[in-house]
Formats: sequence, structure tokens, C-alpha cells
Amino acid sequence: MRVFITVSYDGTMFFGSQIQRETRNTIFGQINAVLSKLGIDSKTVASGRTDKGVHATGQVFHVDLPPFWIDLKKLKSTLNEMLPSSILVKRIDVVDKEFHARYSAKRRVYRYIIKQASSNPFEANYVTFLKKVDFENIKNNISVFMGEHDFKSFMKTGSEVNSTHRIIYKAFAYKHKGIIVLNFEANGFLRSQIRLMVASLLNLGKQEIEEKLNSINDKNIKPAPANGLYLTKIKY
Repeated sequence: MRVFITVSYDGTMFFGSQIQRETRNTIFGQINAVLSKLGIDSKTVASGRTDKGVHATGQVFHVDLPPFWIDLKKLKSTLNEMLPSSILVKRIDVVDKEFHARYSAKRRVYRYIIKQASSNPFEANYVTFLKKVDFENIKNNISVFMGEHDFKSFMKTGSEVNSTHRIIYKAFAYKHKGIIVLNFEANGFLRSQIRLMVASLLNLGKQEIEEKLNSINDKNIKPAPANGLYLTKIKY
């Protein structure tokens, strides 16, 4: 039986979501270790990866369960008892055998959170604190990214992909209870693409962003911090 599992996690203490040979201290390193203890050894397939320090409220993966795991309510509660408190299984749903968490996904939604204030230890891992932010610049320029573009200038070097073209369906910013929220929805994102787009919105004007998007401006920009980024939803 193939199931679709939705999880949320605090990525602060993990080296990203993807399984690594060097360490088990990744999101799926932890999940796979617990699944193995429960007799579930089939491969977990996630909708995509998140980098070190990035959080998720709606990451998903699929896995094929052995015949003796039919009580999904019990499986959910058992997983949450055994997993670190920084990882939470939100729901488990049965899906068709043809379903694929990555390739069946149509859209991915991310949120980036900024607070114009001095940092404090209780939010430092979850919000990007900045003393000065031009919200109007962000709000007016974020739509530049919408549509289909070649985002090769907004990709971490060393990444291997078949294509650097992506379609961004939604890109907007708003304020909510003292925080600035940037929202991006696309058919997919390149590695560090969102953090580089956020950094551009924080440091460049509209013309400079357009030039970078069209590969006219090769000015290097440091990605925005990982701690403000959240994978919020995968749409199928």
C-alpha cells in the first residue's frame, strides 16, 4: 500500500532534508531511521529537498508500506512518538500505486518571513531580522519574477539540473502583525532560487533585477538567510 505522508519540521538543527552518507542528521535521515525500526524499508520519495536551516509546514513524501501496516492512525501516532519533536507527521493518506510525491506535483509554495527589528533569541531561528527594509520596493518589484524565465542567475553554483527554466505563477508580498511575508508559487524551484530572489528584492532596484533575470547583470548576491524560508504546500 502506497501512502502519502505530510510532515512539518523545524530545520534549524538539521543538515537539510535530503539523505546524506556523511550524517543521519537530516530530516529524511531521521524519518528513514524510524521507519526502518517499524519494519518499513521501502524508499521514501519526497516532493523535493530543502536546504540546511529551511523549515516546512507542508513537506510531503510517499512510501510503500508492508502488508502488516494497515492501521494508519496508529502509524501516525507511533511515528510522532519516535521522531524528534522538531519533526511532526501531520497526516497519512492512501494513494494510487502510480502516485509520485515529486513527479506528480504540479506546484510548490514557499513563504519567506522578514521582521524589521532587532533580533531576539526566541525568534532568531525562524525569522530573518533586518534593521532596515524597503517594503514598498519589495511589494512593487516582486511581480518581476512572475511568468516563465530562465533562472540560471538565481541558482546556487554547482547545481546539476536538466533545465533552469521555471514558471512562477504567484509572487507577492504583504505585511501581517508586524512581519513582512513574501509568497512564491511555481512549478518548481532551483536550489537557493528563492533565497537569491529575496536577496535581490532586498538589495536591488527593479531594473537591476530585470537585468539579472535576463542574464545582463552578473552581479553576485549572497542568498538571504535560510531561517526565514518555509516550504508551505505542495499542490497536486
